[in-house]
Amino acid sequence: MTRAVTVLGIESSCDDTAAAVVCGAPGDMTVLSSVVFGQSELHADFGGVVPEIAARAHAERLDVSIAGALEQANVSLKDIDAIAATCGPGLIGGVVAGVMTAKGLAVATGKPLYGINHLAGHALTPRLSDGISFPYLMLLVSGGHCQFLLAKGPDDFKRLGGTIDDAPGEAFDKVARLIGLGQPGGPAVEAAARDGNPARFDFPRPLANKPGCDLSFSGLKTAVLRARDGIVDAQSGLMVQDQADLAASFQAAVADSLAGKTRRALAAYLDLAPAQPTLCVAGGVAANMTIRALLETICAEADVAFNAPPLALCTDNAAMIAAAAIEQMPYREPDGMDLSARPRMPLDTKSAAMLGSGKKGAKA
Repeated sequence: MTRAVTVLGIESSCDDTAAAVVCGAPGDMTVLSSVVFGQSELHADFGGVVPEIAARAHAERLDVSIAGALEQANVSLKDIDAIAATCGPGLIGGVVAGVMTAKGLAVATGKPLYGINHLAGHALTPRLSDGISFPYLMLLVSGGHCQFLLAKGPDDFKRLGGTIDDAPGEAFDKVARLIGLGQPGGPAVEAAARDGNPARFDFPRPLANKPGCDLSFSGLKTAVLRARDGIVDAQSGLMVQDQADLAASFQAAVADSLAGKTRRALAAYLDLAPAQPTLCVAGGVAANMTIRALLETICAEADVAFNAPPLALCTDNAAMIAAAAIEQMPYREPDGMDLSARPRMPLDTKSAAMLGSGKKGAKA
């Protein structure tokens, strides 16, 4: 049996500066502490995350978050067995800040260093929260990513499909700005949708009739823009109810799109005859209760277990980074001081790239 270890995790890939301490062995871990400093107030006036502001905030808050995580866990650096940090993908300034901080701590303490793919952190969260057995089907749905992944091991992921353009979280943010709601867009749209009519606008479900598990959300965003412009032209502005109806109709279209492709991904997954079939969902959009409820219904229809982590583990956090390191330690060596920060870092490196490559490499 793999021995229990204690790992300090660091996460700084976007606009959350986070540190956490996790103790345990693969599939049996305990979060001793988790500290997250959000940056919503820093970016509120800009309608989205400003990379330069985010990077500076990470540099200012990383030491505070790490000190807080150690204090909350009642441990010191000498009690830590390893240090793990997100090394990609993400906004490069923030990723660099986290990686360099982790390198400094590793050199100062002599502890091993593990660079962790941010997406692996999300994809392995069911192992942290509930000890879910491999293989499971993972729907990773966040601000920057949307993929169906067959999780076969701690570093063995096969992509079954994903978005060919915008991620759902990105679409939520953009739609929130289009209809005059605040940021972050996901919670703002979800809150407005509670008072809206999801049937008022017949928004498209892109790629619904196309075989496979790929998704698209760019055209849906454009449909919302046109509907908004039509209302503004007719009455010289948006009423609160218009905002609610647009939000509800958009959210319903996203949920339906995810539901339809989830059924196809489940069919492919079940063909493998897993012993304990489970659909897991992770990432910031997994916090949306309408989407969660629809996915749970699909699983009940297919007699498949449904797993969604606690809300605190859906959004970016460092506990998932520390946990991913614990999962991967038995299968890999620590990283050296040549560990680099990467803006793009696909989980499935064997499949053809879905989204751009170029100098930065494939996004997914």
